[in-house]
Order: sequence, then C-alpha cells, then structure tokens
Amino acid sequence: MTAHKPGDPTTLNRLYGRSKGKRLRSEQSDLVENLLPQIAVPDEGVLTSESLFGDARSMHFEIGFGGGEHLAYRADLLPDHGFIGCEPFLNGVAMALTHIRDGALRNVRLHMGDALEILRRIPDGSLSFVYLLHPDPWPKARHAKRRMMNDGPVNLIAAKLKPGGEFRFGTDHPVYLRHALMVMQRHREQFDWLCDKPADFLKRPGGWPETRYEAKARRIGHEVWYFRYRRRDD
Repeated sequence: MTAHKPGDPTTLNRLYGRSKGKRLRSEQSDLVENLLPQIAVPDEGVLTSESLFGDARSMHFEIGFGGGEHLAYRADLLPDHGFIGCEPFLNGVAMALTHIRDGALRNVRLHMGDALEILRRIPDGSLSFVYLLHPDPWPKARHAKRRMMNDGPVNLIAAKLKPGGEFRFGTDHPVYLRHALMVMQRHREQFDWLCDKPADFLKRPGGWPETRYEAKARRIGHEVWYFRYRRRDD
C-alpha cells in the first residue's frame, strides 16, 4: 500500500484551535518573557541535534505537550537526550516553563506554535521518538481533516523518525481512537504496531507518565488507550 504524501488533500496544512486562555500569573509571564527566549526553537534553519543541543544525541519530539508534564518527565528521565516540544496554547507553554525551571532541565527546546512547521525543518531520519498524547479529537465528521492523526502528518512523522524509532499516541476519545486506528492501518508499511495482546494498549507503558489530561479523563469515567508504533526500515 502506498502511503499518502504530504501535500495531498488529507494533509493538515494549518493549525486549528485557541492559542490562549485565562490571564497568566505574574510568575508565568516572567517565564514566558525571560526563559522562553533562551530555550526557544530558532525561527529559521535546519533543526539538528547539533544546532539545538550542541552535540550528537537522540532527539524526541512532542506534538502538543499540553501542560508539559510528560515532556518534563521524559527530559528528566533521559538527560542525555534532546527534547523538542511544540504547543500553540500560551497557558500550556507557561506551565511547561515552570516544570523546566523547577527541574533545571537543560535538554528541552520549546516552540509556541504549529508543530508541523517545526517537524518539516528536521532532517529525515533524525528522531528517536515522536509523541502525540491526547490531541484535540475534533469529534464531528466534518472536522476530521483537522485531526493530527491523518495521512499527511503521519507520513511526515514516518519520514522524520529513524528506523527503529518509536511513535507514541494516546487518547481517551473513542471516535478519535477508531479514526487513528484506521489511519495507522493505511501506514502499516511504515510502522509496526507494538501490540501482542489487549493489555498492551489498555495499560500505560513504563516511562509514560500520567498527564493532567489523562487524569481528568479518568475522573469523568473515560477509558484511556496507549499505542506504540515502531518505524520500519525502508
């Protein structure tokens, strides 16, 4: 089966959704003004491990990091790896900056905006991990093209992952779940689903912390599903 190419009608070409919510606290505003510029992804140029972190290291990329709990946890767990996090929501960026400051994390770079714009600037085969956790489900059928789990973005993720690299996806929304499984089935020539039994997608894998979005989903009675896909050799 031929994978869809970036640029086809299923490719996500723009970012949807809000960019800010309630007013930031003074401490958060200070972090956005002072810390964010120090660790922000550069506005131009190719994004390599050397250009971002000054050496050759494994790189991880998180699409829509929410409040930054997962990003900070993984960066603290793997201090010799480099982490790029993208989030368009100002309040989420401010929360992530708090985690980064409190954890003295020097291996994180942030972009407040569209993750796909940054992903396109990373050389093919450069990433060890890509994370997409609890993305906006856009549950209405007419909004399906807005979902990050679509052929164009998945094809781009496949291109940027090195062979053997891992794509992790999590959701608590049954409509998004069915849609995502359908999309990934079309990309089975690019990815192996790391799943032998139902427990593999019903139980959170090791090294995958609970985020506030997941905790909220469980409080309201939602089931949560976890998916791991390994990039196949070309």
